[in-house]
Amino acid sequence: MKDASANNSAAPRPLTASGPTASPSWNILKKCLQTGGIATVVMALAAFIFTDMPGVISVLCGAVVVMLFFALSLFAAHVFGRNRPKAVMSIFFMSYIVKVFGFSAILFALAAPSWLNKPWFAGAAVASVLVWQATEVVIFSKQRFLLFDDSAPALKAQENADADRDGEGAQS
Repeated sequence: MKDASANNSAAPRPLTASGPTASPSWNILKKCLQTGGIATVVMALAAFIFTDMPGVISVLCGAVVVMLFFALSLFAAHVFGRNRPKAVMSIFFMSYIVKVFGFSAILFALAAPSWLNKPWFAGAAVASVLVWQATEVVIFSKQRFLLFDDSAPALKAQENADADRDGEGAQS
């Protein structure tokens, strides 16, 4: 007995090749902010349970500073990557330099306020870095990048055929 409603294939229509991910930096940024935000809320709740409000604020400050500095490079890559995709690595490098000097300026130039709970601040910063980096690696590994432009040989062959045809017409 055969099910008449069953299709002969798993796909209802012919499968087409998919292209690269449209905006990889933006996808990574959204997921990293999402997981970083969840981790920050969990750490803030733990700080609220085990300490007082300065512990919670310290967690929020540590996590937000890290997430802002990490988001800088992904946002820059998203904005500039659409117009100049070949410059993305240079943009990552420049944003890394800005992050290193900016983060060190914040930590060294500003004196620690009296309310800052240093262990909770440092713990939140380290945990945020670990969560952010793990999320970035996982999401990056799932992105699709166009490594070969399959349309280039076809276009070149078409141009050659057009040139050959134009050459034959001129000789006649």
